[in-house]
Amino acid sequence: MKERVLEIIAEEFNVEVDDLNKNINFKDDLNADSIELLELVLALEDEFNVEISEDDVMEIATIGDVFEFIEDYEEK
Repeated sequence: MKERVLEIIAEEFNVEVDDLNKNINFKDDLNADSIELLELVLALEDEFNVEISEDDVMEIATIGDVFEFIEDYEEK
């Protein structure tokens, strides 16, 4: 799952997977704007069959947060 998340993020932000790690902050490190974050959320929802609420999006700041969210969602 983590490798696929990294692939999606790399594709959405036009960066190399090798340049990503769980500590990367979407806004600070990838200069993500709200539209890019929305596109990422939609891609993650499609790929992992998860539903990410607006409240959840506000709590996701780093790649590690995405890993945690998907892991927690899969456990439900």
